[in-house]
Amino acid sequence: MSLHATLSTSAGSPTVDTVNEASDVVAIAQGLAPKLAARTAEFDENDRFVAENYVLLKEAGLVEAGVPRELGGKGAGIPELANMLRMLAQACGSTALAFSMHTHQVAIPVWRWRHQKIAAIEPLLRRVAAERLILLSSGGSDWIGGSGRATKVDGGYRISARKGFTSGAEAGDLLMTGAVVEGTNTVIHFAAPMKAPEVRVEQTWKVLGMRGTGSNDVVIDNLFIPEAGVAFSRSAGEWHPVFQIIATIAFPLIYAVYLGVAERARDLAVDLAKRKAPTPHSLDLAGRMETSLRAARLAHRWMLETVDLNAPSADTVNEVMIGRSLVADHAIRTVELALELGGGMGFYRRNGLERCFRDIQAARFHPLQTGPQAQYAGAMALGHPVATIF
Repeated sequence: MSLHATLSTSAGSPTVDTVNEASDVVAIAQGLAPKLAARTAEFDENDRFVAENYVLLKEAGLVEAGVPRELGGKGAGIPELANMLRMLAQACGSTALAFSMHTHQVAIPVWRWRHQKIAAIEPLLRRVAAERLILLSSGGSDWIGGSGRATKVDGGYRISARKGFTSGAEAGDLLMTGAVVEGTNTVIHFAAPMKAPEVRVEQTWKVLGMRGTGSNDVVIDNLFIPEAGVAFSRSAGEWHPVFQIIATIAFPLIYAVYLGVAERARDLAVDLAKRKAPTPHSLDLAGRMETSLRAARLAHRWMLETVDLNAPSADTVNEVMIGRSLVADHAIRTVELALELGGGMGFYRRNGLERCFRDIQAARFHPLQTGPQAQYAGAMALGHPVATIF
């Protein structure tokens, strides 16, 4: 049976719609929502990182949400984590998006620890739970092509790099990153300690939306990484099995945030629309908005069902990335329709819709973006190689 058929006939898999809403991490996120929502406008208007919200996330135990219980965490699975992020996004998109980067950087080693029995990962997960470490991802700047320079020296490497889109950089403890070994086509992957003197954050994040994520550049200047600190190595410019795991697990979590932003926009628009007498036009807008939101939810469910197969591969990357494009398209359209349904009142900052409109635009820019995603899906359909499509 094909992967597509397997997903189409799967039953009983935990999904965003069926996961127990009373689970600890979702309930905690719901409890935090009013506090997060109360100050999201202030972060947005001042281009300020959501530092105070991170304090709340730490105090509430959400930093260790995805760490297995036997390692000191809360043991939440991918569907629960996705629901947690959706709840956070409905309150503050920036907090949720920044935190999704930590969340997936925990979920990926958890999957490898559980399913590949890689014992070397266990100390990191125990530290995340015990010390409430924040893990960072440098997003697209560390994608398949690799970035930065690693110079081989006695006992290890010297790293120099600029890592953009590092959400939550100010709050981070470890940057999970990589660099291309000088004179080779090899990328090494490692954790860079954010408190090292060779690592600094440059305040570059002045953007359209998701302004509170603090996705600044991290500059690494001649940082020493010992040989023992290299987690794995791969060829630059082509998919590696670890990146198939990363893509399969990370993007359903990241795009749960955009689904949550779209849901928030829908609720705000409905509230504004109900203050006026309905018209055929408003009913049409509301109906199309609901339809787009349902499509985004269904696509996100598909992404979660793909994760639930526990078989990362080129096939699961394809399914997740198709879902990623569908969630992005329909979430963006949902918010566009919500803004139109809200009418002139939706144009005022105080009502929150225009912030949702700006925040949702970021859904366009994560990999695989529109062109590479279509090329990847097309190559899969026609039986062509996908190893260098990213």
